[in-house]
Amino acid sequence: MDIKQIQELVKLVNKSNIGELKIEKNDFKITIKQKQDPSLQSNSPQLQSQQSPQSFLPPMFASSISAVPQSADKEISTKPDNTVTVKSPMIGTFYRQAGPDKPVFISVGEQIEPGQVVCIIEAMKLFNEIESEVSGKIVKVLVEDASPVEFDQPLFLVEPS
Repeated sequence: MDIKQIQELVKLVNKSNIGELKIEKNDFKITIKQKQDPSLQSNSPQLQSQQSPQSFLPPMFASSISAVPQSADKEISTKPDNTVTVKSPMIGTFYRQAGPDKPVFISVGEQIEPGQVVCIIEAMKLFNEIESEVSGKIVKVLVEDASPVEFDQPLFLVEPS
């Protein structure tokens, strides 16, 4: 299994109602778990998907998985309709500033422009500057400083201008 297939599986798990996905094939084993965000929890019941995990996986994995449904207390939608999500282009550690004594790149309420550095993601001791692809106002920072992020994980909500 190559990295592209693993990234696709992560995307599929993130878009589904599955809390955990385990794949075992010969000597290869992988477990993908959705991160539970306490800020997204509520007491309202969630609509449960009737689709089985096998129906969205490539045939080569469908017979060798077990899935654990995600808890029913996660909100269905937390993103306002008028915002754009800036997502992580890689797996790594999210930083809002270039160093401990440096100012944060962006804060809630600030205007950003395309090409402006919004954060740094450290991956394998390399510090990658992440630039905005949209212009607008930062509405919300979705990740805490110095926390791990996954590929395609939402980082910021931006109200386009």
